[in-house]
Amino acid sequence: MHALFRQLARVSAILGGIVLIAIIVLTTLSIIGRTINKSMHSDFAVSAFGGLADWVVRLGVGEINGTYELLEAGVAFAIFAFFPICQLYGGHATVDVFTSALPAKALRVLRAFWEVVLSITILFITWRLSEGMLRYWGNGETTLFLQMPVWWSYAASLAASCVACTVAVYCAVMRVSEAVTGRILLPEA
Repeated sequence: MHALFRQLARVSAILGGIVLIAIIVLTTLSIIGRTINKSMHSDFAVSAFGGLADWVVRLGVGEINGTYELLEAGVAFAIFAFFPICQLYGGHATVDVFTSALPAKALRVLRAFWEVVLSITILFITWRLSEGMLRYWGNGETTLFLQMPVWWSYAASLAASCVACTVAVYCAVMRVSEAVTGRILLPEA
């Protein structure tokens, strides 16, 4: 069973990584295009390069329209896509200054408690994402530049969030089992 959740978390993280790389490339190309376009509009470029500057500007070299919209949607998806792998391996940030001196049993109970709290939080966020997606689906709102339906972004994030919910609930059950039995069932960070 653990292998299934591990594979699900890995696939989710890989998809998140692919989307993150794509938006990094898109943003980089947009910045390069905007910089070249701005440079070619300068008095120096027009006088020094003449026809070349006009040709580059006429080619349409410039900022990629909709970059911010795609960046916003892509980062939201990537964040939710990385949650499962982080959850499964206990990679969330922790402050254990006061808890490091606790006995092992108390640490297991504390870890189980926070795992349940985090699972409830992810379930709540997923519920609100689904509500938001349905709202945007119903009203037909689109993004400014690409005219992409806003609900598409919510749907992508919701799909990743559902995977995060599934893994979070599994992790909560395993951490509670660890607290009860005293056996280590999930990998440590």
